[in-house]
Amino acid sequence: MPGEPGIWALVLADMTVFATFFAVFLIARIHQPRLFAESRPQLTVAFGFVNTIVLLTSSLFVACAVRRLRAGDRPQATRLVVGAMVCGLIFLAIKVLEYSTEISHGINPATNDFFLYYFIFTGIHAAHVILGLAGLAVVRHFVSRRGPGPHDQRIAEVGASFWHMVDLLWIVLFPLFYLMA
Repeated sequence: MPGEPGIWALVLADMTVFATFFAVFLIARIHQPRLFAESRPQLTVAFGFVNTIVLLTSSLFVACAVRRLRAGDRPQATRLVVGAMVCGLIFLAIKVLEYSTEISHGINPATNDFFLYYFIFTGIHAAHVILGLAGLAVVRHFVSRRGPGPHDQRIAEVGASFWHMVDLLWIVLFPLFYLMA
């Protein structure tokens, strides 16, 4: 198993919390189908779609970085981690643009229950992206060192595991908010 057992405990705990969020959202949707059906089209699917592509690309970069590190190619691994970090920053920039657009159209967490859940869940996800970027910065530091350290591979795997979880959460959030009728 890559990384440390602790990261897997964290991933499992985080995924359990998000599974609870998703269940609460779906129960609310069952109780207010018309409100949710009328609210969803007010989101811009293009923002969510582009962010999905951006995060999937970042996951590819992270996976390739771990592979390059295992092969001993630290310079390429470093470039790939930086590429993943750039993708994470692009995701956040798009999310800020999206939030700004929604707020300028009078949509905010107080608009209705759908948007309350939308802003809370995607905001918590954005916080995870920020934490993941901090983790990737640590990974970049260790991967880019001249002399390999004994734990560099494990640190990269821990960072990659967290980053992949962040991407997986978005893969659920995107259809839940942007696509479900």
